[in-house]
Amino acid sequence: MARYEIAFSGELVPGAQLDVVQANLAKLFQADAQRIALLFSGRRVVIKNNLDEAAAEKYRSTLERAGARVEVVDTEAELVEEIELAPPPAAEPDSRVISQPASQPQRRLQVAPRDEYMAAFADVDAPDFGVAALGTDLQELAPEVPEPALDLSQFSLAPVGSDMGQAKGQPASPAPDTSHLKLV
Repeated sequence: MARYEIAFSGELVPGAQLDVVQANLAKLFQADAQRIALLFSGRRVVIKNNLDEAAAEKYRSTLERAGARVEVVDTEAELVEEIELAPPPAAEPDSRVISQPASQPQRRLQVAPRDEYMAAFADVDAPDFGVAALGTDLQELAPEVPEPALDLSQFSLAPVGSDMGQAKGQPASPAPDTSHLKLV
């Protein structure tokens, strides 16, 4: 069973006025002006998806009566795009290739095409970056930072268990005299 989605890109039916359509859609969707403005941003917005054919047609006709041109898309239809492959380049030297210094010879990547599409990339000249061995540090070592020169001679340590001079709590004040009070 085919499933459909309703998408809106901000297009109006011929003869419709923008402010009238925006008001109709605001009333139809019970939405504020900010949400309606998002619908008219020019981007494709899916309004409803996973609909059967009858429900999709109902949405389309209702929105077109409101003045909005919508797109009904079959979500289960296969989208097949034909790709035309370029012919392989002729074997002539390329002046754009920058030669590597002789001190660092670089291996070149050899690609075996897995299918017809990847065959177009078989002649791509790319460096073989390879994969680092397990446990290799890939980041350069940071320069060692010298310790700061601090003069701590003015400080000393107190012996274990000594009182560090914490403030003593004030003694509790005497309780008020309540002997003259009576409960009635």
